[in-house]
Amino acid sequence: MTTAEITIRPIHDVPQEDVDAVFGTRGDPAGCWCQFFKLTNAQWDARTRDDRRDLLCEQARVAPGPGLVAYRDGEPAGWVAVEPRVVYPRLRRARVTAELRPEFDDPTVWAITCFVVPVGHRNQGVAGALASAAVEHARAHGAASVEGYPVDTDENPRLSAADRYHGTVRLFERAGLTVVSRPAPARAIMRLTF
Repeated sequence: MTTAEITIRPIHDVPQEDVDAVFGTRGDPAGCWCQFFKLTNAQWDARTRDDRRDLLCEQARVAPGPGLVAYRDGEPAGWVAVEPRVVYPRLRRARVTAELRPEFDDPTVWAITCFVVPVGHRNQGVAGALASAAVEHARAHGAASVEGYPVDTDENPRLSAADRYHGTVRLFERAGLTVVSRPAPARAIMRLTF
């Protein structure tokens, strides 16, 4: 058995067609383009799928960019969103992060909010490589800590792949984060302080 090589690159350093290949043309990723947590309800409703794609393209032009793209044997295979938590206004109002509101404006806390791994690349180590790379990306760009808001598949094992876009507790544990809070039985806030 051969093992595929997984490499990770910042979005500002990859061709747009590779990003398009990861997000695809169907399903939630193709409609969201990792803009859900960045837009208010009114802003979200006012924008089309193409508008959201254009927003990600604009954000990708500025280093360090809003996330990382994975390649598996040279083929675009995944995405992780990782940025300072303050760039996610909808996350500020989410139930899962309610206890974080007093400290939400700390720009040294980075958040890993979303994973996209297309069918054909799942269960091949892509998400794990992305999670670890996101931690290192945050650290390299001055984060004092990085956090995620994953689902717990031990509490709810029947979650679909679409419901796992936040990542899973096990995925974040393997990347070095630990549970700091349980806002709901099947949701966690996880953090790694550098």
